[in-house]
Amino acid sequence: MANSVAFVFVFVYLPLSSYFQAFHAMAHEWPAGGSTRFYDFKVQTMRVTKLCNTKEIVTVNKMFPGPVVYVQEDDRIIVNVTNETPYNATIHWHGVRQKLSCWFDGPSYITQCPIQAGQSFTYEFTMVKQKGTFFWHAHVSWLRATVYGAIVVYPKTGVPYPFKQPYEEHIVILGEYWLRDVLQLEQQVLASGGPAPPADAFTINGHPGPNYNCSRNDVYRIDVVPGKTYLLRLINAGLNMENFFAIANHKLTVVEADAEYTKPFTTDRVMLGPGQTMNVLVTADQTIGKYSMAMGPYMSAQNISFQRISAIAYFQYLGAVPNSVSLPAKLPNFNDNLAVKTVMDGLRSLNPVDVPKKIDANLFVTVGLNVNKCRSKTPQKNCRGMNNGTFAASMNNISFIKPTISILEAYYKKIGGQFTVDFPGAPLQFYDFANGAPNNAPNNTQAINGTRTKVLKFGSRVQLIFQDTSTVTTENHPIHLHGYSFYVVGYGTGNFNPQTANFNLIDPPYMNTIGVPVGGWAAIRFVADNPGVWFMHCHLDIHQSWGLGAVLIVENGKGELETLPHPPADLPRC
Repeated sequence: MANSVAFVFVFVYLPLSSYFQAFHAMAHEWPAGGSTRFYDFKVQTMRVTKLCNTKEIVTVNKMFPGPVVYVQEDDRIIVNVTNETPYNATIHWHGVRQKLSCWFDGPSYITQCPIQAGQSFTYEFTMVKQKGTFFWHAHVSWLRATVYGAIVVYPKTGVPYPFKQPYEEHIVILGEYWLRDVLQLEQQVLASGGPAPPADAFTINGHPGPNYNCSRNDVYRIDVVPGKTYLLRLINAGLNMENFFAIANHKLTVVEADAEYTKPFTTDRVMLGPGQTMNVLVTADQTIGKYSMAMGPYMSAQNISFQRISAIAYFQYLGAVPNSVSLPAKLPNFNDNLAVKTVMDGLRSLNPVDVPKKIDANLFVTVGLNVNKCRSKTPQKNCRGMNNGTFAASMNNISFIKPTISILEAYYKKIGGQFTVDFPGAPLQFYDFANGAPNNAPNNTQAINGTRTKVLKFGSRVQLIFQDTSTVTTENHPIHLHGYSFYVVGYGTGNFNPQTANFNLIDPPYMNTIGVPVGGWAAIRFVADNPGVWFMHCHLDIHQSWGLGAVLIVENGKGELETLPHPPADLPRC
C-alpha cells in the first residue's frame, strides 16, 4: 500500500493537472517506485561576481550549481518547474531512461515546447532499475551553461555498493563559465557563421580556482581525513569542451560510468565529455598536505581556439597548514588522444551482460562538421567559417532543424508538416571519411537541412555505427541518446570496417553518452523497448546548435505497458 500513500500526497500537494497525471499513472500500472520525492524548481536570475566581473546568470532556486536531487532506485520523482525568467526554459533529466514518460524528457521542440516566462510544468518519472550519478540541465539554447545540477540515485535500502563503502561522497561538477550572456552569444555565433569563442573559465562546482583573475578565494575544497577513501561523483556539465580531471599524487579508481557499475580500474586521470558522469574512489594515502584537483581541456579538433587555463580545486588533508602551497596535478596534453583511449579501454561492465546478438536495424551514421556556401549579402559579418562559408554540423550530412512545435506532440497528434521519417540508415555518399574528406572547394561540403527522423519498431534490436568525418576537422564527439542506455560494443580509429572491427559482446560498458573517437568510429547496441520520440545529438552545444543531431521514433508495442501514454494536461504550448 506504500504506493497509494505516495499518491495521496500527490493529490494534496500538486496542481490539478498533476492529479490527473498521477491518476493516469495508477490506471496505467506504471512502474511503481519505492516512494515519491517532490522537488520545487524555480528558474530565476541571480547576480554573481566571478573573474572580476558581476553579471546576471540564470539558475534554479538561485543556486549555482543548482539543487541536488536525491532519490533511491525505483523512486518516483515529481519536480514542479516554474519559469520566473524572461527566457524560455526546459529541464532534461540526463541519463534517466524515462520508461513510458517521454513527455517529461525535456529537450525543447523534441518532446515539449519550452516553458515560457511565468509558466510552470510538472515533470514526473520513475527511476526504473536505475541507480548512480546522473544530472539535470536546461535543454534550450545555451542555458545549460549555468542551469544544471546533480541527480544522485542510491541503491535500494539494504543493497550495498559493489565496492567498499566510502567514508564520504562528494559531487564534483565540471563546467564552463562565460562572461557574456550565453543566450545572446549563441545567436551571435550562429549569425556570424563562424566558430564559438572559448569559455572565459573552467569551473569545479561553480568555482574557477586560483589560476584565474580575482579567483584566489573562489575555490572549491574537499577536506579529507588521512587514510580514508572518498567517492567522487564526477559530472561534466560543460557546454563546448571535453575535459581531463586528475588529483595531484592520487590515483582514481573508476567504479561507475554513466550511472552503471564498472569493473574497478585505476588510473592517474580520466576524461569526461559533456554529458558524461563517472564515479571514482580516491584514498587519502599521501603525506598530509594540500593537493590540486585539476580540470583541463581535451581538444581533439584542429585550429580551434579554446580555454587553456585549468580550473583548480583542493583535496586538502585535515592537519595541513592552512596557507600551504597546493601540489600541482599533472594533466595530459590537450590533444592526448591516447590518454582518452586508455580510459575508454578500461571501461567494462561489472558483470557479463545480455548484449543483442541478432540485429534488426543496422544504422551507419556519419558525424561531423560542414561548411555551407555563403548566402549573405554581408559576408564579412555572416560568413566567418572556413573558405568564407558558414559552419554547420550534421549526421549523414543532414543538419537537424528544430520544428515549431515539439516532434512528440506532432507525432502523437498526427500533425503534419513538422518532421519527415526519411532519416537515412547510411550516408548518401561514401568517401574516405576519416582521412580524405572533401574539405576544399570545389568539393561540396554542404549539408542538407531537415527535421528528419528514423522510425524503429518496438522491440527491435538496434546497432548504430557512428563514424567521425574530417570534412572540416576530425574531432571526438560526445554523442548522447535520450531515453536509452546502450552497450558500447566497439570503437576504433580510421574508417569502420566490419571485417576487421573488434567487438566486445561479453562485458561492454552500458552508457548514455559515447565519445566517438577522433577520426574514428564507435558501435553501440540497444533494444528499442521504450516508445516515444528520442533525441540523439552531440553534447557539444555549438555542434548541436549547428545541427549535429537526429531523432529516433520508437513505435508502440502491444498493450498498455508498451504504449506511450497521453500527454500531461499542463504540457507547455508553443
